[in-house]
Amino acid sequence: MLGVRTPFQLSSRIPVFPLTGTVLMPFGHLPLNIFEPRYVNLIDDTLGSAGTARMFGMVQPRTAHTGSVPDDAELYSIGTIGRIIQFNDPGDGHYLITLQGITRFRILHTELPHPDRGYRWVQANFKEFEDDLNPTERNDGPGRTRILELMRGYFGDKDIEADWDAVSEAPYEALVASLAMSCPFEPEEKQALLECKNQEERAHMLISLFEMSNMDNTLDAGLLKH
Repeated sequence: MLGVRTPFQLSSRIPVFPLTGTVLMPFGHLPLNIFEPRYVNLIDDTLGSAGTARMFGMVQPRTAHTGSVPDDAELYSIGTIGRIIQFNDPGDGHYLITLQGITRFRILHTELPHPDRGYRWVQANFKEFEDDLNPTERNDGPGRTRILELMRGYFGDKDIEADWDAVSEAPYEALVASLAMSCPFEPEEKQALLECKNQEERAHMLISLFEMSNMDNTLDAGLLKH
């Protein structure tokens, strides 16, 4: 079981990093390569301000963007605030960081970027996601055995490598969060996983997504035989 975390002071006004196809789950760890100047500014400001506790929000734009997300892009209403737990400056103008998911938030209002710094801020409310701050008491959560079974088939079909010893020993929250974040689902599917009410609901959705993918691969294989 994951331990209860030290409480953080959450501000109602937070900077955000919009990124298509990327979600941060509570208890998840998200590696990021930061190279756009506006988000380099975001990291500089986040690390340099004592009041932010090294935290900023991850959120998806509602319309998928393969490149830079426009300043006025409409955002999904639910994102996750994360805390920088690893930071590396290679010295070539970009940063390598790892974010730990703290809790989801609902966007109440979005602001256009400040002209000098370039990144966006939102007014956020955390009230409905208070349970995100505490881990479940169960280490062998609902659907774990089925998730692992389907995961092997899904990873095999997608040629994704995994450390299966580490996977089998992963705490329940870490396993569900990692799969929801790292599997190559569509942006809308990842957003649906993020917005699940709790870990049990998210686990069942993972199972459904794995089953649908495996079924599609089986049908495709059958068609190829003809």
